[in-house]
Amino acid sequence: MKLFVPVAAAILATCVAAAAFAQKAAAPTGDVKKGEALFTSIGCWECHGSQGQGGALSGPKIAATMLPYDAFLQQLRTPQNEMPPYEPKILSDQDAANLYAYIKSLPPAQAASAIPELKNLN
Repeated sequence: MKLFVPVAAAILATCVAAAAFAQKAAAPTGDVKKGEALFTSIGCWECHGSQGQGGALSGPKIAATMLPYDAFLQQLRTPQNEMPPYEPKILSDQDAANLYAYIKSLPPAQAASAIPELKNLN
């Protein structure tokens, strides 16, 4: 019984912390259509492709991103490599949520084996 109380308290603390993290990681509601317009107007397509497919010599694939919203926002605000920063005075938090909603809505890239034209190259 003496061991049960500290173990139960530790489990409870872990569950509370996990719930707080899950709340923080949830993306705000974004508008896909507004996000699509932003994707074009702020030039995301120039590096990430018209459908977020990325390229060998440009930005990475971002279509149907699996990044949690917090990681997406961090990359947007303080990017790695060549991407310009989109600070809140340039792109509001709501615009960032709209952009995230659009990127999440893009279909994932097809496997090369699913594209008939690529099957016939061998």
